[in-house]
Amino acid sequence: MKAAVYLGPEKIEIRDLPKPDCGPREMLIKVEACAICGTDVRIFYNGQKNVVPPTVTGHEIAGTIEQVGKDVSGYQEGSKAIVVTPVGCGRCKFCRAAAHNLCVDFKAIGYDFSGGFAEYVLINAQAVAQGNVIVAPDSLEFDEGSLIEPLSCCINGAEYLKTTLGDTAVIMGAGPIGCMHAELAKSYGATKVIIIDTVDERVDLAKQATNADVFINAAKTDPVGAVLEQTDGAGADVIITACSAAPAQQQALKMAAKRARISFFAGLPKDKPTIEFDSNLLHYREISVFGAFASHATDYVRAMALIVSRKIDARKLITKRIPLDSIVEGFETSRSGHGLKVVVQP
Repeated sequence: MKAAVYLGPEKIEIRDLPKPDCGPREMLIKVEACAICGTDVRIFYNGQKNVVPPTVTGHEIAGTIEQVGKDVSGYQEGSKAIVVTPVGCGRCKFCRAAAHNLCVDFKAIGYDFSGGFAEYVLINAQAVAQGNVIVAPDSLEFDEGSLIEPLSCCINGAEYLKTTLGDTAVIMGAGPIGCMHAELAKSYGATKVIIIDTVDERVDLAKQATNADVFINAAKTDPVGAVLEQTDGAGADVIITACSAAPAQQQALKMAAKRARISFFAGLPKDKPTIEFDSNLLHYREISVFGAFASHATDYVRAMALIVSRKIDARKLITKRIPLDSIVEGFETSRSGHGLKVVVQP
């Protein structure tokens, strides 16, 4: 099979590898589409501790069930399928609660295990037993299906926020994740959705890809003042920082209404993970701040339903579709910010 083999920072080769053998408790998926995540880009340029070369990355996977191990039941070869990324230990309290993304011995497909930037991906026995292969309806297009994983992460983060009718929601960051959060907030009933970014091109892309109501360039306008103006001085009810920027997290606290809910969805660089945090804002306004990391299978099922029904139109978020041979071009496009999602079609 053809695969993009990651060899270290800025080193990747398209190689012909043996097609994986499917064991009795495993499943083999033919990859039809694997979208590029910001983490994939960061791994390619900088490496990551749990990604040991040579390996195959890529975790936003949609494909076809090629082979089902003889001891696996409930699956039909030829069915469309989505691959769930986190693989838990199956023993800790989080795994027992089906929150495999919080497993104390967390591992993931496309990181610790070979991923989807290849023609085939093998789903190991632990992942199969955990339910990491979700059968998709025939109506799902593969390229749209590859966006189920990132949308599932947004759903996981949104669970804490309880966005509802009448809320003003602010999304800080107009990348693909920010756009997904904006569409989710609308689907949950937010009356006004505001997207903030610092680059005009990103703001323009968000205008085309979302149904948000207000767009603000924070490089030209004070975002806190702009949100207060949009809310008659009350502040926003829901704020999601969908960008890895400390100023955005600090601004989120300042633009928050009383009893606002804030999601620090995007993490900060590991060498600068701290911010100035005015805890009095939290105290006097009764603000809640939440974190969010990855997702679990239930989130995937919800994300798939939203995409299949076109309540969230994944097609608007796909900027480019490329063959596996052009994967470096895909990384470059994703890093440049000149588009939203790039989908690799092996």
